[in-house]
Amino acid sequence: DYIGANVLLEFQKQAGQTNFTNQAWLGYSAFHLGDYKKALDNYEEILLSPDADPIYNLYAACCHFYLGNYKEAQDFAQKGPANKLQNRILFHSAQRLSDETTLLKHHNKLTDSIEDQLSLASIHYLRSHFQEATDIYKRLLIEYREYLALQVYVALCYYKLDYYDVSLEILAPYLQAHPDSAIAINLKACNHYKLYDGKAAEQELKVMIDL
Repeated sequence: DYIGANVLLEFQKQAGQTNFTNQAWLGYSAFHLGDYKKALDNYEEILLSPDADPIYNLYAACCHFYLGNYKEAQDFAQKGPANKLQNRILFHSAQRLSDETTLLKHHNKLTDSIEDQLSLASIHYLRSHFQEATDIYKRLLIEYREYLALQVYVALCYYKLDYYDVSLEILAPYLQAHPDSAIAINLKACNHYKLYDGKAAEQELKVMIDL
């Protein structure tokens, strides 16, 4: 419950009861609530301390990335420890900054971990390499069947590849488990639009209105 945690931690901070650990958790909860500016403010405040763990540079870099500050994300990431997270931030920042040399450099450092492979697949998708992205997502789905969101990613790729019926088939189990997913409902509607017509798509979108 990130909202509850955020309210409690913010209350403690306003009451002067905060400490280094609470500050870190406040940044963490704000980040997961999508308040990247608030999370960044907390991480930057932590980094003012000479005893701050350099890992907070990576957390601040993540905030900058989601705020669209790709150069700042790159700069903060380079101050952090050299690990897989740092490499992924630099990989994605290079993509956003259209820096092909740096992109390739960090591409070559990617491992077979699920986090790295998801990063690679997302870059393929952004670059319209939909078949390459599909291959990665399908491979991961076989290994991690409990990660149902992978079905949506595969369905998105098949939609982009113009395989609308296949996209619907792959999307169905996810929608059965998560019938209120706006992304999945919208994708289903897009597939119906391509396969049938606007009225069929409209019928699917009405489901969201009723939620």
